Amino acid sequence: MISFDIMFLFISGAELVFVFFIVLLVFGADKIPSIAKGLAKGMTQIRRATNEIKTEISKNTDVKNPTESMTKDLKDSVSDIKKDFDDLKDSIKRDLN
Repeated sequence: MISFDIMFLFISGAELVFVFFIVLLVFGADKIPSIAKGLAKGMTQIRRATNEIKTEISKNTDVKNPTESMTKDLKDSVSDIKKDFDDLKDSIKRDLN
């Protein structure tokens, strides 16, 4: 996992150790766990917020069955056209008789 994060961030192992050493010098060994906990809470809040946004977007859009409404509209149009043709056919039959 660390090697993936290192590749992802384009930071080598030596650079990562150097950054950790600087953080250790600046904040001290006793503050690092609280900093890590704060970062973890922040990441969790960001993840929750993005999940809430995703669910809100999926609720407000009709992505579930877009073909269902299209199929209903098409069937309604076909039945209207069929009714018009039947009326026309009946009219022509009456005119011929």
